[in-house]
Amino acid sequence: MNTGLRSVSDTALWVAMYRAMETDRPDAIFKDPFARRLAGARGEEILKALPKAISFSWPMVVRTALMDELVMRCVGEGVTSVVDLAVGLDARAYRLELPPSLRWFDVDLPGIIDHRLKELRDASPRCRHEHIAADLSDPKAVSAVFEKTRSVPGPALVIAEGLLVYLTAENVKSLARAIHDEAGARLWLIDLASPAVLKMMMRRYQSNLGAANAPMIFGPAEGTAFFTPFGWREREFRSIFHESLRLKRTIRFAPLWVFLGRLASKKTREARRRFSGVVLLERA
Repeated sequence: MNTGLRSVSDTALWVAMYRAMETDRPDAIFKDPFARRLAGARGEEILKALPKAISFSWPMVVRTALMDELVMRCVGEGVTSVVDLAVGLDARAYRLELPPSLRWFDVDLPGIIDHRLKELRDASPRCRHEHIAADLSDPKAVSAVFEKTRSVPGPALVIAEGLLVYLTAENVKSLARAIHDEAGARLWLIDLASPAVLKMMMRRYQSNLGAANAPMIFGPAEGTAFFTPFGWREREFRSIFHESLRLKRTIRFAPLWVFLGRLASKKTREARRRFSGVVLLERA
């Protein structure tokens, strides 16, 4: 029996296990008390089945922590609503210290939303929260999502964590336009891979991701400049590797990579800094 990835939705269970592992640590950099419940036995099966998956927890943990930090900062700066596209099994609306007046919309495939509703039925969100089921690869479904969310006055933050990498460039262009068309959507928080990351990930997990029909596709060579024609500009880029040093959740032999980086050219150092990151985009 295949205990590895079976569909793209299984990647949410996989990442939820990383949040559960971090939460269990006495020195955890964030706490997600819902992660293990949401990941369930299936999440543990996936983690055990994927090669070297446990050692690969650090970038996912760092990504979660960085996005938590940026969400809280945006809320502190006056964002009145958050639209979390392809939320997966993260429970930020339930675990972050959010103002009760904030409107939060968690959007994902119907199966994911049903699972969330079941596992979080006894939990209380920290703000005014709503689940929306939608297939975000369908432009009509994206439009329907924003029909529901645009009624909230004030600036909105849109999150797309762990989503873009599974979309084609055309899908990402369509999504970028759709979000920009929403006048209230002032900020867009994403994670972004480079072509080098895609190559590495597909080399390591090609058979697993292929079996789940979830190849990693999107990693633009031009980086955040990809979004410029669609009305977005980079406000902040956080390097996963560099932030992993700050958060003390880093790769093995990280000091060696830091030392070698000091010997490289400025251009090479910048390319390595942008190997993968969390990006806050703003309307141009």
